[in-house]
Amino acid sequence: MAVGEPDHGLLTHIPDPPPPSFVLLNEIGIISQLAGAKLEAVLPFHISMAQFRILNHFVRLGGRPNINKLAQAFQVSKPTMGGIVEGMQRKELVSLTQDPDDRRSKIVAITAKGREAHALAVGNLAPELAKVEAAMGRDALSVMLPELQRLRRYLDQNR
Repeated sequence: MAVGEPDHGLLTHIPDPPPPSFVLLNEIGIISQLAGAKLEAVLPFHISMAQFRILNHFVRLGGRPNINKLAQAFQVSKPTMGGIVEGMQRKELVSLTQDPDDRRSKIVAITAKGREAHALAVGNLAPELAKVEAAMGRDALSVMLPELQRLRRYLDQNR
């Protein structure tokens, strides 16, 4: 560290080997990139990956959040989320209504077409999912899933 440079508590060297937590998160990032490319190739209605992720959020969790809550959930700015959601509204994937608690904000809800787009994307991905299951084995995937869900919950609670 140079003289006068602040100490941010950061390591000044790369551990060799890197810690297992880094390797795990790195693998998850690579898997996300590879899986995302497969999914993006089969998305219907010219929807983007960002739009699919929002549809997936609604299908998985339900609810009718306002744009600000969605922005917080996806860790993006409110204007960024607003732009994505407006594009989804133009494609009739979501509906927007005035938020009664915050007149400056809009409530977002998935539409029937949004649910259809999500179902079509998952259906279009079915052949690739079957290949993953055949290669990895259903039992192995079932063993991994609870630990990945536990990691997701931890990371979500510790943003």
